[in-house]
Amino acid sequence: MPERPVRRPRKPYTAHVVRTERITPHMQRVVLGGEGLAAFTAGTCTDHYVKILFGADGVTYPEPFDLERIREDLPRDQWPVTRTYTVRAWNPELRELTIDFVVHGDEGLAGPWAVRARPGDTVRFMGPGGGYTPDTTADRHLLAGDESALPAIAVALESLPRDADVHAYVEISGPEEEQKIDTTAQVHWLHRGERPVGELLTETLRALDFPAGRVHAFVHGEAGFVKDLRALLRVEHGIPREDLSVSGYWRLGHDEDGWQSSKRAWNAQVEAEQETVPS
Repeated sequence: MPERPVRRPRKPYTAHVVRTERITPHMQRVVLGGEGLAAFTAGTCTDHYVKILFGADGVTYPEPFDLERIREDLPRDQWPVTRTYTVRAWNPELRELTIDFVVHGDEGLAGPWAVRARPGDTVRFMGPGGGYTPDTTADRHLLAGDESALPAIAVALESLPRDADVHAYVEISGPEEEQKIDTTAQVHWLHRGERPVGELLTETLRALDFPAGRVHAFVHGEAGFVKDLRALLRVEHGIPREDLSVSGYWRLGHDEDGWQSSKRAWNAQVEAEQETVPS
């Protein structure tokens, strides 16, 4: 029996910071560019994401950067770690990739980095991944999430026809976090204040009067409220599985490393618990 060829992982892209902008008090925009993006492409999904590589503190990696070699030669605590972020925009002509980062002071890894980023800084990332694009054959669209889902929701809104029937709900901390989005659809900005993340969004969607017709839904954000909203849409409203893009981008009490290691099993459990829709 012939041996299977060894599958080598894709090499990360190398880009450089072109410019940055604080677009709201808690959202930092970073635009990447450079010759390293010559082979990069995006645009088939509105929820495209990349996995940005952040080196371990105090570790200098040899050039040319080889992620596979690093993982072979260095102990695990010296490997780069990844953080996943949505592609807010990709301009193939300028080779500019725009990513928006949620920032909460010095909390976390990627947010503080985005605030400190300066033109010329090197950035390496894997991707893109993605799997959702609004189905224009649907009767209406439901887009809902917290700040972490806002970039993907914005891309989806900007991709839809101007006459599409769209219901968009974004939960944010307050009015200062609202953003301008190039869409004619009404965006319902839900200001949670000091309430737990997702509580107001869940209440709002539960109170909606769902009209007849096929709904294509995108609901992403903190895993706890996403689980509740999946049950609402899948079980109570009977929306078919194939018309739902529902997933937890993050989970309270977990960093991305911890959440990603358990996310697949968590999603499988949630689906198994909720696949009780009567035929």
